[in-house]
Amino acid sequence: MIENAMERKLREKLKDGKFQDVPEKRSKTMSAIRGKGNKTTEQKLRLALVRAGIKGWKIRPKGLPGNPDFYFENKKIAVFTDGCFWHGCPKCGHVPKTRSKFWKAKIERNQERDKEKAKKLEEIGIKVLRFWEHELLEDVKNCVEQIKPLL
Repeated sequence: MIENAMERKLREKLKDGKFQDVPEKRSKTMSAIRGKGNKTTEQKLRLALVRAGIKGWKIRPKGLPGNPDFYFENKKIAVFTDGCFWHGCPKCGHVPKTRSKFWKAKIERNQERDKEKAKKLEEIGIKVLRFWEHELLEDVKNCVEQIKPLL
């Protein structure tokens, strides 16, 4: 099995380098969560962009660092919709009490990766916008209003 960098970093922080005591039901639940097409983030912003008449974006274009959720090619703008739990939102993200060492390492690695990919995008002249899940849920129109002046 080929291990990716994120898995390697997580294993460095885990006891004996292994995931311990993960119930089968929990493992299946967590593995079913997907990073794209999420209704509370990507689809919410997508609908808001359509309703606002904003065009010129692509969903998850191939070949860009970090796989932005939306990309405005003509204006070189990458937009990420970050889940509060998975990306460690300072307002409402949290580390679960069970297997907290694992989750803390996982969320920290996600945050490191987000910074690395944003830096790579900026180095090639692409502006990066990030919206938290709670921002999209509370006021998606405000998120759209932040995009508009850049277009």
